[in-house]
Amino acid sequence: MKDLFEKIYRDKGPLGKWAAQAEGYFVFPKLEGEISNRMKFQGKDVITWSINDYLGLANHPEVRKVDGEAGVRYGSAYPMGARMMSGHTDLHEQLQNELAAFVNKKAAYLLNFGYQGMVSTIDALVAKDDIIVYDVDSHACIIDGVRLHMGKRFTYKHNDMDSLEKNLERATKMAEQTGGGILVISEGVFGMRGEQGRLKEIVALKKKFNFRFFVDDAHGFGTLGATGAGTGEEQGVQDEIDVYFATFAKSMASTGAFIAADQEIIDYLKYNLRSQMFAKSLQMQLVVGALKRLDMLRTMPELKKNLWTIVDALQSGLKDRGFDIGTTQSCVTPVYLKGSIPEAMALVRDLRENYGIFCSIVVYPVIPKGLILLRMIPTATHTLEDVKETLDAFDAIRSRLENGTYKRMSAALIAAMGE
Repeated sequence: MKDLFEKIYRDKGPLGKWAAQAEGYFVFPKLEGEISNRMKFQGKDVITWSINDYLGLANHPEVRKVDGEAGVRYGSAYPMGARMMSGHTDLHEQLQNELAAFVNKKAAYLLNFGYQGMVSTIDALVAKDDIIVYDVDSHACIIDGVRLHMGKRFTYKHNDMDSLEKNLERATKMAEQTGGGILVISEGVFGMRGEQGRLKEIVALKKKFNFRFFVDDAHGFGTLGATGAGTGEEQGVQDEIDVYFATFAKSMASTGAFIAADQEIIDYLKYNLRSQMFAKSLQMQLVVGALKRLDMLRTMPELKKNLWTIVDALQSGLKDRGFDIGTTQSCVTPVYLKGSIPEAMALVRDLRENYGIFCSIVVYPVIPKGLILLRMIPTATHTLEDVKETLDAFDAIRSRLENGTYKRMSAALIAAMGE
């Protein structure tokens, strides 16, 4: 019999094998200072394009004031216990009601964390006779939720409606045999590519197939739609989304999440979501802070307007200079370059150390081998000067990538890794 840990000693995984070279700089970096468009990284001032603070609320004085006052009043423990036992309050209910109204649903329920809540919601919605059909590029929280499912599940090609229809045909035949139902899952905005899910086209397939539709709108909530109610509002199909999910970790610059649906669905979920039934209630400081943030989303449209001024300037500037930003239809701004993982490390180090630009780097196995993805998150706190500095820096690093500078710089790293 093998030692359980033998596989860990033998194989650190496709990312883990780079830990000695990457940790503390490329992965698990430490940004310091107040959350803003400019922070400090290893003692240097950098323009930060990796903070999911879309609307600039994280360090907004009104938000900081409310968060601080709530901390003084309630502390960080209240309420104690799970919602079903001793952790339920009027303010939890108020936040749920206001969130439901904001996203045009009958009811909503708070979740302690987005990832945990998504996994648990999928688990609660389906039984072993049901079939799940989901986009192959879905976020890890969706994939992990689907893994819990004891029944059949199918993936369809990313945003490919022909592929979805074929899988719905397969799912329908299977559901007729099992006596179960079908759950289709898509993201409102796919967080890596920035593409909107084709919600309108998916909803149209309800005329042909019998399924329920679950949307993860983490990146759309607060940034898309006339009022900021998300991708469903943007595409005019919010009413046709059966279960709507959004997190507080993006536009709300906080911790927590929520699901919204018809009252009967929410009533069922709140009695069957294991991650909420058996976990401590969302603390009051976060609930009060979320109420303030939601009020600002509703009453301060200039926040979203300022965000999109930066988004449009950054994305149009990149395209004008010939950069490949894919097919993003959201604030998420990917920049695709060609190169190896060691070249990517050299490029990002140059970008941070010599140009003062901090953005996330994504490489294989998250994206195909030979590609480098620099993922940028514009916020309402960025300035047009930030955009110009960044565009000029990207021109410089592209030139150095193409003339082989980073390949030469990375040769020693490749040799050390035995690649």
